[in-house]
Amino acid sequence: MTSPSSVPRLVIAAPSSGSGKTTVATGLMAAFAARGLAVSPHKVGPDYIDPGYHSLATGRVGRNLDAYLCGPELVAPLFLHGARGCDIAVVEGVMGMYDGAAGEGELASTAHVAKLLRAPVVLVVDASSQSRSVAALVHGFASWDPQVRVGGVILNKVASDRHEELLREALESAGVPVLGALRRAQQVSTPSRHLGLVPVAERQADAVDSVGAMAAQVSAGCDLEALLGLARSAGALSGAAWDAAAVLGAAAPRPPLRPEGPRPQAPDGLVIAIAGGEAFTFSYAEHTELLTAAGAEVVTFDPLRDESLPEGAAGLVVGGGFPEVYAAELSANEPLRKSVAALAESGAPVAAECAGLLYLCRELDGQPMCGVLDATARMAERLTLGYRDAVAVSDSVLAPAGTRMRGHEFHRTVVEPGAGAVPAWGVRTPERRVEGFVQQGVHASYLHTHWASEPGVARRFVERCRTS
Repeated sequence: MTSPSSVPRLVIAAPSSGSGKTTVATGLMAAFAARGLAVSPHKVGPDYIDPGYHSLATGRVGRNLDAYLCGPELVAPLFLHGARGCDIAVVEGVMGMYDGAAGEGELASTAHVAKLLRAPVVLVVDASSQSRSVAALVHGFASWDPQVRVGGVILNKVASDRHEELLREALESAGVPVLGALRRAQQVSTPSRHLGLVPVAERQADAVDSVGAMAAQVSAGCDLEALLGLARSAGALSGAAWDAAAVLGAAAPRPPLRPEGPRPQAPDGLVIAIAGGEAFTFSYAEHTELLTAAGAEVVTFDPLRDESLPEGAAGLVVGGGFPEVYAAELSANEPLRKSVAALAESGAPVAAECAGLLYLCRELDGQPMCGVLDATARMAERLTLGYRDAVAVSDSVLAPAGTRMRGHEFHRTVVEPGAGAVPAWGVRTPERRVEGFVQQGVHASYLHTHWASEPGVARRFVERCRTS
């Protein structure tokens, strides 16, 4: 076991999306774990699907590192928190290596996070349809920012032995070692739909097979010893690991890192329910840790199967996911819909983000939902995607009016109206708008936020659960 400040680590980047980052990163995680190493899995940016595959590969919670949502100053502390007790960390990048928040330069890019972590980068290159040009591509990415250390390249979608030979010959002049070459392999592909890969929770058995295939391909095609050696060359990080109890100033036990560990019990029995299962697959791990540190017992339930909320639930959190895929099944669970509506009607705190917003509407694509909000939701033609600067325009169970937070939108649905009589957020986009709903104890919005950036959100929510 290594000190988290000096844990060996790699950042897996690529020139563009679709190059094979997820295959390589997940395969590496699983391959290292198969060697008996404790692997800490991370994902750059707000993506909530890839961490599910990372968790499957490592047996640990997949964690996001987002310099936009949390600020650059929290990237290293959150990384150190996740890497506690680990032998190596693998960080999957986002988009192209230098692509960050629109109009914000390098902010939140893979390159930015690699610099914040003092971590070497492995560049995954889709080598199909090129040979000697690969050297120019790799040279350009390796030399663009001298503070980013590209320590090796993994060639993906290599057609043949001869193709690999040509690629390796070309890269000898680029000064970046080839640490692996992967052939095209259909069995490692994972199905996609309107918002990206299908989450692990929806295809458990097939996902296990996919991760196993990724691990086998990476183990066969990559120099794992060289990659481990490169990971060990990462510079030590200064500063302390993020800690939920510390940031809240609470003397609470730290929740277990492994999801299968025992659930921490609240000293006064305060229960907060969190939606899970196939329809609601997204929640940052730090949210649960903050709620626990603030004194709550967090209990997960499945809206597709459970006909009532967890016993004694004093509050409810419904995060992201794909209720549009399961609208009929969610609608058919009328007892739970009524239970949610009754909890909201009682004034108990309810926090809903994106998928949760849809679930609280009167209906989704014509299927009755919880009816907490006087709004309807439907699938849309256009994808809404991007970071947002937001300010709370009204007091709510999450924050007082005037609280500034950064968030992320990622959906292909529309809610009408887009805001209630008391909106949740004022959002800075090109058109500037208000969105979301605040009514009684309900805060519902399309905006995904990371509570580590504003831990008072968790404390306020738990306090409202205790007093409502």
